[in-house]
Amino acid sequence: MDNSTGTPTTEEQDGTHAEKRAADGSDGSDSGVDPRAHTGEEGSGSAESEPEAGDSAESPVRDGHGASPHGASAPDGPKSAAEAPHATGDQRAPEAPGDQDHAPGHRTDRPEHGPHAAHDAHPERPAARTDHAGHDLGARPDHGPDTHPDRAVAHGGVKNPPPQRPESPRGGLLMGRPFGVPVYVAPSWFLVAALITWVFGGQLDRVLPELGAARYLVSLFFAVAFYASVLVHELAHTVAALRFKLPVRRIQLQFFGGVSEIEKEAETPGREFVLAFVGPLLSLVLAGIFYVALQPVEPGTVPGVLLAGLMISNLIVAAFNLLPGLPLDGGRMLRAVVWKITGKPMSGTIAAAWVGRALAVSVLIGLPLLTQSGALGSTAEDSVGMDTVTDALLAAILAAIIWTGAGNSLRMARLREHLPELRARNLTRRAVPVETDTPLSEALRRANAAGARALVVVDSDGAPLSLVREAAIVGVPEHRRPWVAVSGLAQELTDGMRVSAELAGEDLLDALRATPATEYLVVEETGEIYGVLSAADVERAFVKAMARPS
Repeated sequence: MDNSTGTPTTEEQDGTHAEKRAADGSDGSDSGVDPRAHTGEEGSGSAESEPEAGDSAESPVRDGHGASPHGASAPDGPKSAAEAPHATGDQRAPEAPGDQDHAPGHRTDRPEHGPHAAHDAHPERPAARTDHAGHDLGARPDHGPDTHPDRAVAHGGVKNPPPQRPESPRGGLLMGRPFGVPVYVAPSWFLVAALITWVFGGQLDRVLPELGAARYLVSLFFAVAFYASVLVHELAHTVAALRFKLPVRRIQLQFFGGVSEIEKEAETPGREFVLAFVGPLLSLVLAGIFYVALQPVEPGTVPGVLLAGLMISNLIVAAFNLLPGLPLDGGRMLRAVVWKITGKPMSGTIAAAWVGRALAVSVLIGLPLLTQSGALGSTAEDSVGMDTVTDALLAAILAAIIWTGAGNSLRMARLREHLPELRARNLTRRAVPVETDTPLSEALRRANAAGARALVVVDSDGAPLSLVREAAIVGVPEHRRPWVAVSGLAQELTDGMRVSAELAGEDLLDALRATPATEYLVVEETGEIYGVLSAADVERAFVKAMARPS
């Protein structure tokens, strides 16, 4: 499997310097930032959705049938080293909101909260921290529902609709949508197709020398037919996932096989086993079909050579994927067995991942030795010079893919364990509503009095319009604040910037990735404004959770 589930990013330098000024207590007068230059356009940020295979577990987000917080599938043929392990697809770690491109001023130096100052109207809340002018920006809200009368009602945006998942990167050439799942051919496939055409063409020259240059057309047909078989293998994983009501993001054919990106992990070990086994099973069925079709065909002919080659290649794909180590299908099957015995999916992942690492070492050492010994059909005389180097290189690539996939499986398993700890309610900053023409100094005074750390611009009816960006506040010198209206420092609210206080784990990350921004308005189910969620806070919480041992 390789799932895709994705890492916190580095903020822009100017924003970081602004934050340091806030932490150091400088008055900001030397910043040279004209408050009038700050508009709502800043801070919108943008980001691409999930990266292609192999995102490390440093960031929360997608996977194949078991790889991100979701699930994924194992390679049908060796997978690329970038791919993370999951039963049938490309395993990726979910991306943290910090992976998005943020506007300047993303804070990274916020200190731990201590007891709140005496003026805090809510002493039960953690302490707030002050900006560089000494204005208290408030404290983080408590973890339970807040019914304080200071909170406003978010009219017109009451119930937060489920976020639309951003469409994943295309990842190549779209070939079709069987069962509603897009199938892409990655650019790397054309490289391996050319390689297969060249190698198989050389073999045809010895078997059917009369073909001449036409042998390369036959070889190209074989390359396409072989990857069609790989697609059938992946479709088996996909159909099984859909049967178990597990969403499938896409199928991708690439250099070392195929990847089925299944978005959720199987709920039971039995389903996990079936989900992993159906791929190799279909490859074995295809090998049997080609064997039967080969019987009436005369040997030494083009159809005979093609059918024999497809039969052998499907047997190899099935055998390779049945090896009992992650990220291969056999590793997912072993994981399911250990999961069933122990009742702990993490125990199954650990066992299958370490077997996968042992398998990687065995491939690195054993494959060249088997080739030189003639056990794979070649003679010792043939296995010299360039052939020996090629075998060693192939073994190293396969070993790296398996080793990396096994490690990614462990990281993804830890991610799935800790991801539910990310809760919007726990991470939200208290906010106070202010009208558009409110001077910044007055808005900060109100926030300081209420123990808040965020400002929400509202209209005369109390409906939220925009969020005052933290980075913009830091950039305004203290002596300018009485003449700067909060509306000039705010970012207009979009539908995607309203998130429910009940969101947690992967649902929360999906909502933030759907609309990249630095701050989000958090609302209760009733429409009441709960506070403001900073993407930087979520990023830090994610990194902290991932650092904890399982």
